[in-house]
Amino acid sequence: MNDQTTSTLADWSTSPLDREIVLARVVKADRATVCRAWTDPDQITKWFGPDGFTCKTHEIDIRTGGVWRFDMIAPDGTCYPSRMDFLRVDPPNVIEALHGKDTDDPDRFRLRVTFDEQGDDKTVVTLRQIHPTPERRQTVIGFGAVELGGQTLSKLAAQVEGA
Repeated sequence: MNDQTTSTLADWSTSPLDREIVLARVVKADRATVCRAWTDPDQITKWFGPDGFTCKTHEIDIRTGGVWRFDMIAPDGTCYPSRMDFLRVDPPNVIEALHGKDTDDPDRFRLRVTFDEQGDDKTVVTLRQIHPTPERRQTVIGFGAVELGGQTLSKLAAQVEGA
């Protein structure tokens, strides 16, 4: 990302909607439990990713300043290298990261996950992605990022609701 893109992505309040994807799900578990599923290396590697995908972790340190380097392995065996650089990990409130293939990936996007208490021990999990350009946002929507993100949130719900 260039300096202009990075500085724009640093302020969520000025995020242009034409670069943003938002997904949300109500999960039947308290906020701390849901957030822990994101911050506990043993848990996130079990559920993260769309249906049929698995994670092969190379390095994982989920904290502000930490990194998670992993491969997403598709059902057909295709390997998708991934890296999350954690900008802010503030349990049980929010996680912010840069997510892409590596630090030099021009398609890397900013991810923000929030955990909001709902009544009856339920939590609203909201994922916001800000992509570097409107064109990149359209590309990821075109290959199914919204549906695949929904599958990922379903796997998160199954992880914590079965806990």
